[in-house]
Amino acid sequence: MSFNIPTSKKKRVIIVGGGFGGLKLANKLKGAGFQVVLVDRNNYHQFLPLIYQVASAGMEPTSISFPFRKIFQKRRDFFFRLAEVRSITPDQNMIQTSIGKAYYDYIVFAAGTTSNFFGNEHIREYAIPMKNVSEAMGLRNALLANYERAVTCATEEEKRELLNIVIVGGGATGVEIAGALSEMKKFVVPKDYPEMDKNDLHICLVEAGSRLLAGMSEKASENARRFLENMGVEVLLNRRVSDYKNHQVVLADGEVIPTRSFIWVSGVTAVQVGNIGGDALGRGNRIVVDEFNRVRGMSNVFAIGDQCIQTTDEAFPNGHPQLAQVAIQQGELLAKNLVSLEAGEKMRPFRYKDLGSMATVGRNKAVADIGAVKMHGWFAWAMWLLVHLRSILGIRNKILVLINWVWNYITYDYSLRLIIYARKAKEVVDREIREANSHWGSGSGSPDDERP
Repeated sequence: MSFNIPTSKKKRVIIVGGGFGGLKLANKLKGAGFQVVLVDRNNYHQFLPLIYQVASAGMEPTSISFPFRKIFQKRRDFFFRLAEVRSITPDQNMIQTSIGKAYYDYIVFAAGTTSNFFGNEHIREYAIPMKNVSEAMGLRNALLANYERAVTCATEEEKRELLNIVIVGGGATGVEIAGALSEMKKFVVPKDYPEMDKNDLHICLVEAGSRLLAGMSEKASENARRFLENMGVEVLLNRRVSDYKNHQVVLADGEVIPTRSFIWVSGVTAVQVGNIGGDALGRGNRIVVDEFNRVRGMSNVFAIGDQCIQTTDEAFPNGHPQLAQVAIQQGELLAKNLVSLEAGEKMRPFRYKDLGSMATVGRNKAVADIGAVKMHGWFAWAMWLLVHLRSILGIRNKILVLINWVWNYITYDYSLRLIIYARKAKEVVDREIREANSHWGSGSGSPDDERP
């Protein structure tokens, strides 16, 4: 296999990752005189701020995903390749990928982050992460399947495990998925599962720090905690998860919480490029860059967004927050700097303009920090809806998301509660169920008491 890209008199810019930063950079390089190659492991851009709504069956995956080839279908000298980057050879201006080698004049790493399990292999194996659309769909399948099994399970112990949902991580994603599941418990479960007492469904949010939403103001943190607790979510602060075994989340103080819905949104680590390591990496395995987002010791290799760490911005000496706006602003400036670099002009150093941050907790409930203004409640929620609706790619997707939101708001209902497995995954699940039923039929107990 090969990249199969024609040679050009134009300088080639390879962008690794089509997230917020990579997409902005690719768009801003239009007409700038470069040949642009976008490399991503998926063939679509995913709008991650709304991924929790896919996981909670409130939105279709296609509503927050947009194919790269659709975005750039009328662009000249633009190429997309579905691949993963394995390594880089800077002295040859070459990268090795899953489909072969490719040469560049400039390369920009913008592949973002992946879940950080802090070296705990038990947690890595059994926890359900939520960093991309595929994982969100997997979480939706797991939650809905557990509800179905809970109404037919053999023992109260098994039922408790199936109806306890433990979310680890009190950042925006953790808060938002906890709120969404709480609303599902209140509005959906009584209608879909009349044989189930909704009070048996227990949602627990565990955070190792002293407050939720650590990147926002203390006022926002307190309001988010109050909203969640009023919605019936148990919030555990200053509690660290140390392990998961025998269908139990194990806390550092020895307490255990039985569950088969173990959601892990606690921390991220930068996506790794095979042979970039050592001094080139900073906190969270982020690639260290200078004020121009240039990788240390390399003249034509850059990194932007969550995958990099930049400590030259006086306002953020410990690095910028891993937010979409940082990636977008870095991508926009880097496009200008690449043009300046080709023209022999000086590049501009990056300075992040903080536009604020916000998180939604549920219907009419959100928190927002916009400069010195701290908001919560309905107005913050309406602002959150507007900002996210404007940011979604594609008129069709905007309309679909708006229709879903309006429908859910009026009817107090979600209409996407489907358990859909890929064919191979479905075969595996069916085999496990057959084996479990066979074991149960032998009179040896619950159909799942020997599964990990």
